[in-house]
Amino acid sequence: MTETTAPAPTTDDVRRVLVLAHTGRQEAREVARACIAALTAHGIVVRLLAEEAADLDLPPGCCEPAVERVDAAQEAGEGCELALVIGGDGSILRAAEMTHTSGTPLLGVNLGHVGFLAEAEQDDVESTIDAIVARRYATEERLTIDVSVYRDNQLVAQTFALNEASVEKASRERMLEVVVEVDGRPLSRWGCDGVVCATPTGSTAYNFSAGGPIVWPGVEALLMVPISAHALFARPMVVSPTSVLAVELVGTTDGAGVLWCDGRRPVDLPPGARIEVRRGKRAVRLVRLHQAPFTDRLVAKFDLPVEGWRGAAERRRRDGIPLEEGSVDV
Repeated sequence: MTETTAPAPTTDDVRRVLVLAHTGRQEAREVARACIAALTAHGIVVRLLAEEAADLDLPPGCCEPAVERVDAAQEAGEGCELALVIGGDGSILRAAEMTHTSGTPLLGVNLGHVGFLAEAEQDDVESTIDAIVARRYATEERLTIDVSVYRDNQLVAQTFALNEASVEKASRERMLEVVVEVDGRPLSRWGCDGVVCATPTGSTAYNFSAGGPIVWPGVEALLMVPISAHALFARPMVVSPTSVLAVELVGTTDGAGVLWCDGRRPVDLPPGARIEVRRGKRAVRLVRLHQAPFTDRLVAKFDLPVEGWRGAAERRRRDGIPLEEGSVDV
């Protein structure tokens, strides 16, 4: 994970911010309209998908040239300094898909439940707009994975994921039979419900639900986690970021599966299909408004109990050990 500061302003720059919202929710529409009004009032051009502009009840020609409308989702992020995403983690994953080529940084305002990828909550909208206007933010790069699907040794699909690529059984009443491989060598064969290949960012998502470890974003690694595997050796694994993971479907015509990338993009997998997962060529950039440790994010998002914690300074006082020079007594 690398971190950079916001770009410095120039006198001739036209500042553009892409606004993406979960327009199926009234709450998200209201927040989006408030953000659009605030950003344009500060001279920032707001770009919207044309269909979302219609959902927001912005009539054609309204607010031009302060509001731009684009039809092509994959081109929406071009020339924008960031994308302000209003919704939950699903909305941010959708935004990551749209801006994967342009590399536009994503700033999430959480209207969902956990909102682990989001940087701000709904109550923080005003301060979030202030930070955008003042360019008072930093960006960090998150490792992604590139996913390739082969059938009969022919490449049939390619995509990417920010969180995970999951190979799952297509039929509820049958297990999936797979052979997993790491760095070109077979590791084990499992009868299972599926296999999750995740990034550190995705370690708090499907990987977490499947019993995999939480990996701090600063750790560069890939994760492989079996789902309900019937095998003696079926443990979550953390491998090098340069490793290549592979999952091959074996069995008869009953052994069909499906590949899901970030829970959004499915690919049907017949028996014999091979899925390869490697570090992505393009990182996803997330906007950060605060420099809080990842531990604090875990505690806040999962509502973890920390009552009774006194910290290192309190332990030193209790044990009569002087504080180290330069340390902060909190």
